[in-house]
Amino acid sequence: MSKPVILVTAATVSDLAQNLLREGGAEIEFMPGAIDEVRLIEALSSGRVAAVLLRGSPPLTARVFDAARGLKIVAKHGAGVDSVDIAAATRNGVAVMVAGGANADAVAEHALAIMLALVRELPRFDREMRQGAWRDLNHFTRDFRECTVGIIGFGQIGERTARLAQACGAQVLVHTRTAVKLPQGMAREAELDGLLERADIVSLHCPLNEKTRGLIGAAQFARMKSGAILINTARGPVVDEPALVTALSSGRLAAAGLDTFAVEPPDPANPLFGLPNVIVTPHIAAATTHAMVRMGTIAANNIISWLRGEVYDQRNLLNPEVGANRLRA
Repeated sequence: MSKPVILVTAATVSDLAQNLLREGGAEIEFMPGAIDEVRLIEALSSGRVAAVLLRGSPPLTARVFDAARGLKIVAKHGAGVDSVDIAAATRNGVAVMVAGGANADAVAEHALAIMLALVRELPRFDREMRQGAWRDLNHFTRDFRECTVGIIGFGQIGERTARLAQACGAQVLVHTRTAVKLPQGMAREAELDGLLERADIVSLHCPLNEKTRGLIGAAQFARMKSGAILINTARGPVVDEPALVTALSSGRLAAAGLDTFAVEPPDPANPLFGLPNVIVTPHIAAATTHAMVRMGTIAANNIISWLRGEVYDQRNLLNPEVGANRLRA
């Protein structure tokens, strides 16, 4: 009996993940380089691939799923599945699973690091000192513990970011569509506008979908406090980038910290890169050694368990109806 083939949409995955897949009786194939719909259809239409370990955001569209003979599961190396047509996967009997919580600590730390750097104006001081300037005795930065941090989206990453901000002394406001119990000391803001009006720092942790695409645009920037800070470690299209450039250039916003962009990789001529009050990082919030191992390990366990007719962690399964149909069959 031939081994099930696991297609990894990248040049590599952690050694531990590879070992788990091979010990589980699978064969691994890697897919380096740029990946588009045509490459995916070509790779999956042969019927050889039983599972996709999804790194990055290649387009798993309806056309891809319709052409994918023999595919049983897509396991995301992380949590964001905005490039996956889940309805098409479900229609074709393909499970879609995420590595729930695997990168939450890493992304939360990254978000907090950017918050602290911008509140204390570290990019400005670094830049000016390299140009020969010394401190201005009449210029003072803010205290992070005097700030109100608004968290939009309260999944595992949003919650851990909120806890870190609270531990550093900030007041925390949370806006989420889901009914969750907040940790002691945090306040819920039912309306997005209410959070924007009250927060000194707004940190985005919501998934990208049709409800959140363009969630923060010109109207929302107008509601934010003058001198507020925006942090986006979620997905780039949640923010209207031209409106963000205007808000930053006009001084409406004091600063922004961005790990994600509307188009990735972004054009080097992106006007955000020319603004002195912006920290940009290349979608690396989750790129720590610990997070990489955990994401790969959970994705591998999701795959091996599913191929054995089991579910590694029910919370990771985004289309449970596929599992229900499999049990009835």
